[in-house]
Amino acid sequence: MRIALFATCIVDAMYPETAKATVAILERLGHTVIFPRKQACCGQMHINSGAFAQAYPVVKNHVEAFESEEWDWAVAPSGSCVASLGHQHGMIAESQNDESLKSRADDIAGRTLELAQFLTDVAGVTNSAEDLGSYFPHTIAYHPSCHGMRLLRLGDRQERLLSTVEGATVVAPQNQDSCCGFGGTFSVKNPQVSTAMLQDKVEALVSTGASVCSGGDASCLMHIGGGLQRQEELMPAMGEPPATVHMARILASTKDNPLVLDRSMVTGGSLR
Repeated sequence: MRIALFATCIVDAMYPETAKATVAILERLGHTVIFPRKQACCGQMHINSGAFAQAYPVVKNHVEAFESEEWDWAVAPSGSCVASLGHQHGMIAESQNDESLKSRADDIAGRTLELAQFLTDVAGVTNSAEDLGSYFPHTIAYHPSCHGMRLLRLGDRQERLLSTVEGATVVAPQNQDSCCGFGGTFSVKNPQVSTAMLQDKVEALVSTGASVCSGGDASCLMHIGGGLQRQEELMPAMGEPPATVHMARILASTKDNPLVLDRSMVTGGSLR
C-alpha cells in the first residue's frame, strides 16, 4: 500500500527519530511511504483554545497538503493529532460555513490512523517480534495517552504491540489511565494543576522500577520526560528515572540495529 506519513508538528520539529522509526516500520512491512511536504500543524491547540477562525486556515492547509498526493492510508505516531482530525476538522470547516472543506476534511480524517491502529487493524500485526523483528530487552512502563484512550478508543493495541517485542517486559504503573497533566495548552493555562498531575504520574512511573516509559504521543512523553528530569534532580532518593521513548522507536529496534538507551532520553532527547 501507499502510506502518507502524517508526522505531526511536534515530531517533525523536535523528535524526528520517531518519524524515521515510523517510516522504518511501515517500509519493513513492504509499504511505500510518502511525505506530503506542505503539511504543518493540524490546528489542535488553536481549536482547544477556542480560536476557531485562526484554526480554519490551518485545517485548510492540512487538507490541501494531503490532497496533493495519492495514498491509501495516512499514518501518524500521535493519537491526539489523529483524534483532532476526526473530531475537530469537520467542525472547524462547518463553523466557517465551508461545507466543501468539511466534506474533504472528513474524507482525509476517515483515512488517517494512529500507528498502532494501522499496525493492528490494517496490517494485521499480532506479534511485534515475529511480524516486525522488534527487539528491546528492557522493562517498559506503558503510559496510554488520554486522546488515544478516550477519543480513538485504542484499547490495548499499543500495549499489545509493546508486550510482544522480543526481550521486553511491560508493566502498568499505578493509576495507569490517569492524565499526565499536559493537555497541550492546558499545561500553560493551568500550570499548578498540570504540575500536580505530572508529579503523581512521575512518582508512579519511577515506582515501577522500569528503565523506560513509553507511549504513543510525543507531547505526553515530552511532558513526562521533563517531570522525570526534575524528579532526578529534586528527589534522587527515589531512584533513577526511566527514559521516555516513543513506541515507534521501540518497535523499530532490532537485534541488528538496536535502540541504545542513554540519559538524554529522560527528556525524550535524541539518541544514538
